[in-house]
Amino acid sequence: MAGESFVRHFRESSPYIHRFRGQIFVINFGGDAIADGSVAGIAQDLALLNSLGVSLVLVHGAGPQIDAALARHGLESQRVGGQRITTAAIMAALREAVGGARLEVEAILSEGRLDSPMAHAGLEVIGGNFIIARPLGILDGVDYQYTGAVRRVAVETMRRHLDADEVILLSPVGVSPTGTLFNIRAEDVAVAAASALGAAKLIFYTDAPGVVDAAGQLTRQITLSEIDGFLDIPQADPAVLEHLHSARRVCSAGVDRVHLIPRRVDGALLRELFTRDGLGTMISRDPFEHLRGARLEDIPGILALIRPMEAAGILVRRSRERLEQEIDRFIVMERDGKIIACVALYPYPEFSMAEMACLAVDDAYRRQGRGEALLEYCLLQARQQGLRRLFVLSTQSSHWFLERAFQRADISDLPMPRQALYNLQRRSAVFIRSVDET
Repeated sequence: MAGESFVRHFRESSPYIHRFRGQIFVINFGGDAIADGSVAGIAQDLALLNSLGVSLVLVHGAGPQIDAALARHGLESQRVGGQRITTAAIMAALREAVGGARLEVEAILSEGRLDSPMAHAGLEVIGGNFIIARPLGILDGVDYQYTGAVRRVAVETMRRHLDADEVILLSPVGVSPTGTLFNIRAEDVAVAAASALGAAKLIFYTDAPGVVDAAGQLTRQITLSEIDGFLDIPQADPAVLEHLHSARRVCSAGVDRVHLIPRRVDGALLRELFTRDGLGTMISRDPFEHLRGARLEDIPGILALIRPMEAAGILVRRSRERLEQEIDRFIVMERDGKIIACVALYPYPEFSMAEMACLAVDDAYRRQGRGEALLEYCLLQARQQGLRRLFVLSTQSSHWFLERAFQRADISDLPMPRQALYNLQRRSAVFIRSVDET
């Protein structure tokens, strides 16, 4: 049983493995992960991603390490607007702390003992002056001194290292063209790197499980347009809010997806990336699942979707050959490479009508509004083609259509070509509605 489960899960992960190969992921984890040792588990997952052909840019924080260094030197720092004011003395202690944190991460990423999960990983970790900084300057009368912001990212140099299969490790510091070091928030470094590189994903390890709604429930998926609805939740984690602001910036800059995953869950990165529903929260630039015209390569997915409904007598049986001939009539809903719903639209322009047929939704995704989305898409397509009415033939879903403004009709109300194809043995009921009804 355990073996069967392993095989099933491994097969389900294969589409993700193929898709991620050659993509750039920027991954940010804080100094807490270094301090409590959880970075060791993260490193194992990173080594696996690297072995699968994913290009990795890692950005580490060093908050606890900086605080500890300041305490050792008897220094106190002030924060304004979430930014640490970095004096010359604080900058000296910060360099010590960040350097130590970076070396610790490099050591963990370089581990390769035969009894280690990273055996033979062979990660080649590279660093350098990839982040060009500028001083944050004086804002609202506050001089931030050696606190800086990202001025530029050395994209071409970074791409050469990534093409050589090297893992880039970035620290929360940057150097100006004058050779001055500046303290930069690790999150800002990650955002700048992901945006400049056009990364496929920006991933944040967080202390929270992800983004929660007003009721305290984890939200698995958010689109760019939905972010604002989560920013005013009173009990929201400040760090998560910061990640949401960052997600808006990078998604607007072209990064497809941002993930927030819990750092305390072992294997969180793998579970988020290689399972269909993930673990934390994903923020996407485009809808997670989308509608599009079907292609010939979608036929196996469509067949897998409709065959059980054909066997139950809900749909008319369609051969592969017929699907190939009519594939341009089909619309599919895709979720992470899997066809989870489909519908076909057959226009009869001379009668100002269109038939909606072969409406099917995967069992795991029913009662979640996907059928309605396909219906609305068909109505929109019919409207754009100047058609006035939409009809369906159904044997077992009459109430679903009646609840959505369809009216019972007769065979004689169908276009003449469709009347000639009517199957008297199935005795399907006819339903018609105006495409302009709401």
